[in-house]
Amino acid sequence: MRQNDYRVLAEFRYEIRRFMNFSERAARKAGIEPHQHQALLVLKGLPAFQIATVGVLAERLQIQHHSAVALADRLESKGLIRRSRGQEDRREILLGLTLRGEKLLRELTLSHRTELRMVGPKLVESLESVIARRRRGRASHTFPLTSDASRRIRRNRKTNK
Repeated sequence: MRQNDYRVLAEFRYEIRRFMNFSERAARKAGIEPHQHQALLVLKGLPAFQIATVGVLAERLQIQHHSAVALADRLESKGLIRRSRGQEDRREILLGLTLRGEKLLRELTLSHRTELRMVGPKLVESLESVIARRRRGRASHTFPLTSDASRRIRRNRKTNK
């Protein structure tokens, strides 16, 4: 590893942290905690084939099941989500956003999209520096680029031009 490897990774982490700091402040300003915002986003943004359950919420947020239950309890008490029983498996508890939750998430998402339009190019640039291979005399980096990540970067480049 060369000094530049550490420098570009540190810069990337810095850019991520700056965005996360913005996101945390925006959530608190809207009256919820950052994890609550993330949970609302998880529930709204799930792929069409995935059912919103406490287990899925726990997996997507990378938290323990009991923590996801407590998070769902807090969101339900604020009127941001509702719980219902699964139709096929009555033991299954499904989670969904209420109209109030939808409205709050929309407001947060609009501000996040605006922020990402401003900081996105710098974030992409720092990510590209981290994953860059030996190009025109630059040091080789040891972080492999998956084909999915490569497609997203190319798509972002086109969008940000």
